[in-house]
Amino acid sequence: MSQIDIPSQFDVLVVGAGAAGLYTALCLPESLRVGLITKETVALSASDWAQGGIAAAIAPEDSPTLHIEDTIQAGAGLCDRTAVEFLAQHAPSCIQSLVNLGVAFDRHGQALALTLEAAHSRRRVLHAADTTGREVTTTLTAQVLRRQNIQVIQQALALSLWIEPETGCCQGISLFYQGKISWIRAGAVVLATGGGGQVFAQTTNPAVSTGDGVAIAARAGAILRDLEFVQFHPTALTKPGADRFLISEAVRGEGAHLIDNEGRRFAFDYHPAGELAPRDVVSRAIFSHLQRTALDLATAHVWLDMRPIPADKIRHRFPNIIKVCQHWGVDVFHEPIPVAPAAHYWMGGIVADLMNRTNISGLYAVGETASTGVHGANRLASNSLLECIVFGAQMANIKLENIGLSSETPVQLRKFSPDPSEWHIQQAQLEALREKLPRLVWESAGICREQSRLENAIATIESWQQDFAALPLTQFLLALRPAEPASFDLPDVERQLGLWAETRNLLDVADLILKSAAFRTESRGGHFRLDYPQPDSNWQVHTLIQTNHWWKSPLLS
Repeated sequence: MSQIDIPSQFDVLVVGAGAAGLYTALCLPESLRVGLITKETVALSASDWAQGGIAAAIAPEDSPTLHIEDTIQAGAGLCDRTAVEFLAQHAPSCIQSLVNLGVAFDRHGQALALTLEAAHSRRRVLHAADTTGREVTTTLTAQVLRRQNIQVIQQALALSLWIEPETGCCQGISLFYQGKISWIRAGAVVLATGGGGQVFAQTTNPAVSTGDGVAIAARAGAILRDLEFVQFHPTALTKPGADRFLISEAVRGEGAHLIDNEGRRFAFDYHPAGELAPRDVVSRAIFSHLQRTALDLATAHVWLDMRPIPADKIRHRFPNIIKVCQHWGVDVFHEPIPVAPAAHYWMGGIVADLMNRTNISGLYAVGETASTGVHGANRLASNSLLECIVFGAQMANIKLENIGLSSETPVQLRKFSPDPSEWHIQQAQLEALREKLPRLVWESAGICREQSRLENAIATIESWQQDFAALPLTQFLLALRPAEPASFDLPDVERQLGLWAETRNLLDVADLILKSAAFRTESRGGHFRLDYPQPDSNWQVHTLIQTNHWWKSPLLS
């Protein structure tokens, strides 16, 4: 990429360019100078991969009240009713905003087409074939690139929040960009970095989903909530070399069968509804079946057979699934698809109110990286894209601190120049950590959890964190003072700093998820404990975390 000079100061910095970040940037007042930071390009995010759709009560026979009740029912006792009411009541106007921006949802005649998804009591899911997320993010990206007040900074990595020591306010970030670290001041920072699926060996999330926002905020003292709740999708394409591409729940809704190597519909052994049981039940059924029958859980799979669905219906409803499977050598019309469960959506995150404010003044969180209370212990299908839009829209009402012009005296540039042979050792250590960590978390805090495995994994992660802290690159970067820039005499510096930052964030996220899962001694929603398999009314509380301290919220009604 060509060298682009970036200002040392913005009114607002938005970190992340999925649906939440893009829509936030568009909704911020046009009088503000906005920096939109993305570590890859504006086209690569988990929102872009969202197949299902976006939920809103817009049909005559539907209502926000019904949408509220369905969401609360799915949330297994941990939804914040005020937040859910806010989400459902704002949904219809936000859909209209997307249509006005040019999002081409499918239609029946002139009316917007609505489909039914699991746990919804009415047809209320808008879609664009099976690539709704891509349609939304493509449209929002085009709008962002037209805005004169928004500067998109691509292939840039936010490393840490810049906290003003006397007030504790967030006043910007440290940024790795074009081979250097610089400090960018802002009146507000909005974290919209998505989820952390890459902490698991099997995930439907793209490679960029490394929990950056949660990790960065945690290190700065933000309050986090409910990090143990992870939604596992039962059917992700499982082929060597292939990304864990999600095969939509709608495929089973239309009549596809889950079968094992013998061709038997085994899901009925675990639930009377078979493959149409709730998502977490189907995931556990597959996981349990593979534990009994597979030699290597990392590569094991069952089969999803789409052949019971009429071919014309497959072509009409699932064109992208046909295309992706074809790319990986699977002809869905003549053979079943190899599938296994994978981490899909993180219900917890940085605690944020209805205006996206966190406990740190000047810091906001939007989308999957935030915990607004709308998802509880288990997300209702197609509420995730909706959350990005409804809460992104609230940033139109932002009240900025007066940051004034930066007056720091210039600080001398520091340079990292390791000995080449020593650097190769560090590089190998980083790559080994990055490879080992997701498998450990998948095996210990995946679909089924229990205390001894969690405790062993926590001890291992803590040991790896110590190894990571001892790396000379870590010691150099963590010794940088606020406003102190740095450069690097390293080959392939962008990839190496990216690997360092993502490994650091994944280690912190793994630690947070494992300790949260060990803390909650019950099963609820996306958190299932083999040693505590039932919900416990004493645990109808949120898990709250700040600076390595865990506590319970008051009991929820």
